[in-house]
Amino acid sequence: MAMGTLTLSLLKFYSPFSSTLFSHSARPVFPRAAVFRKNKLPSFRAVSSSSQPLTAEKNCNHGENFRSKSSSPEIWLHNTMSKTKELFKPKVESKVGMYVCGVTAYDLSHIGHARVYVNFDLLYRYFKHLGFEVCYVRNFTDVDDKIIARSTELGEDPISLSRRYCEEFCQDMVTLNCLSPTEEPKVSEHMPQIIDMIEKILNNGYAYNVDGDVYFNVEKFPEYGKLSSRGLEDNRAGERVAVDSRKKNPADFALWKSTKPGEPFWESPWGPGRPGWHIECSAMSAAYLGYSFDIHGGGIDLVFPHHENEIAQSCAACSKSDISVWMHNGFVNIDSVKMSKSLGNFFTIRQVVDVYHPLALRYFLMSAHYRSPMNYSNIHLESASDRVYYIYETLHECESLLNQHDQTVRKDSVPSDTLSIIDSLYDVFLTSMSDDLHTPVVLAGLSDPLKSVNDLLHTRKGKKQQFRIESLAALKKSIGDVLTVLGLMPSSYYEVLQQLKEKALARANLTEDEILKKIEERDAARIQKEYAKSDAIRKDLADVGIALMDSPNGTAWRPTIPIPLQEQL
Repeated sequence: MAMGTLTLSLLKFYSPFSSTLFSHSARPVFPRAAVFRKNKLPSFRAVSSSSQPLTAEKNCNHGENFRSKSSSPEIWLHNTMSKTKELFKPKVESKVGMYVCGVTAYDLSHIGHARVYVNFDLLYRYFKHLGFEVCYVRNFTDVDDKIIARSTELGEDPISLSRRYCEEFCQDMVTLNCLSPTEEPKVSEHMPQIIDMIEKILNNGYAYNVDGDVYFNVEKFPEYGKLSSRGLEDNRAGERVAVDSRKKNPADFALWKSTKPGEPFWESPWGPGRPGWHIECSAMSAAYLGYSFDIHGGGIDLVFPHHENEIAQSCAACSKSDISVWMHNGFVNIDSVKMSKSLGNFFTIRQVVDVYHPLALRYFLMSAHYRSPMNYSNIHLESASDRVYYIYETLHECESLLNQHDQTVRKDSVPSDTLSIIDSLYDVFLTSMSDDLHTPVVLAGLSDPLKSVNDLLHTRKGKKQQFRIESLAALKKSIGDVLTVLGLMPSSYYEVLQQLKEKALARANLTEDEILKKIEERDAARIQKEYAKSDAIRKDLADVGIALMDSPNGTAWRPTIPIPLQEQL
C-alpha cells in the first residue's frame, strides 16, 4: 500500500516561561566537540519514562520484533533550509547531536512552548528507541531584555527571577512527561564561551564595536537570509532588532550590549555589558556540540531572525560551521486565531492542565503533524481527553484480567490474526515515525489493536477465542511499546483514569457523590417507569460531559465529550 493511501486509510479511524557585576570566568570553556554520554537505553516493555514496568510481561517475546525492526528504517526529516524532506544521515554513525532553543525565562510557559518541547521530546525518544546515542541540548535564556523588564516590574533581581522561571519550566516539562535533555545550559553560566565567539567574529571581520556595543555586519555575510528566504529589509525593529543610527545597516544586530543603569552586566574586552539574544545559542550549541552537528530546532517563529542570525554568527566564527537539518514546528492558534497576549487568547501550560489532564494535552499536541498549524479549543481538548480515557480504560481492564492469569506467553501460542494486528501496528509506527514524525497516523494506528482488546474482553466470540489470554498479553504489550516511545505511558492505568475522572468532574462542576445520587434517582425513575425523567437525568449529565453506562452489574459513569461540543465535531 502506498504511504499516502496508508495515511488516508488510517486517518479515517482518528478523532481529533541595582546593577550587578557578574564574573565571566565562573565556568570553564568547553571543548569544541560533541558531548555524548553513555546512557543505558530503556527496555521496550510497557514502562513510563520515570517508573517501573507496570506489568510482568517479560516472557512475551513477540515485542522483541519491535526493537529488532527499529534498527533498519530510513528516517526522513523536513529541512527548513532545503524546504524538503531529506534522508537523515548522522555526522557520527549511531550518534545524534541535537540543539533546541529553549525558553526566555521571564514568565510561565504557554501551550506554544508545550508544542515545541513535546515535539522535540518525541524526536529524542524516537532516536533513543532506534538505538542512537543522543546528545540533546536545550538552553535557558536567563539574560535578556524581557527578563530585565519583568524584574523591574516585579522589583526582583533579574537573575533570581529567571532562575525561578527556569525551575517552573522544568516542572511543566515533567508534567508533560518530557524527558530531561542531556544538557540544559544557561546564558549566565556561559559568558566565557559567548565572549570568545564574539572575539572570533570581530577578528574575522564580520562585526564592529561602537562605544561598547558590538554589532554583526550583515552585509559582510552574503548568504544572510538563506534559511528564511528573506532579505535584509525584513530584519525589522520589533523583532529584537533595535533601531540605532550608529549601525552601518538597519539590519545589523547586537552581539554585545553595553551596560545600562540597573541592569546586570559582565566584564568584557569591550567594557561591561551583556550578550545579545542571538549569540547565546550559537555559543552554547558550539560549546556542547561543536560547530558542526545534526539537528537544530525550535518553533517556526524562530526561523527569522533568530536562526538566520545564528547561522550568520556561527559561520562568521568558524567557516566549517554546518548544521545538517533545521527543524521547526508550526504555530498554535486559539479557536482559529493566532495566540497572542495582546488579544487575550493566551494560555499557559498550567492553565490548561488545571482543566485537562497533562497526558490529554500531550496527546492533543501529537494529533496534528508537527509542522502544521494547530488549533487549540475546548472541543479538541475534550476529544483528546475522551480518547486517552478510552485507551487507558481498555488497557486497565486488560491488565486486571491478565493479573488473574499466568502471563507466561509463548510466541507460537499467539494466534496468527493477533500477530498480524501487532505486526501492522509496529509497521505503521516505524513507517510513520520515520516519515518526518507523522504522529497522527501512529495514533490512528492504535485503533485496531485497541478494538481487538475490547473484543477479547467483552464480546461473546472474543471470550471464547482460543489463546485469549495470550492474545491479550501480546496486544497489551505492543500498545504499551508504542505508548512508551510516544511518552503517553502513565505509571498506573488506574491512577490516570481516576485523575481523568477528577478533571471531568471539575469541568462539570459536580462531585462524584452528586453523580451517584443522580444515578440513584434515575434508577428509581426507571423502576417507576418514569422514562422521561430517567432520560432527562441521563441527558443533563451528558450535556456536561458525564456519560452513564448501564450493565447487568448496574450503572457506572465515565467522562465523555459534552453533547453541545459533540455537535461541533
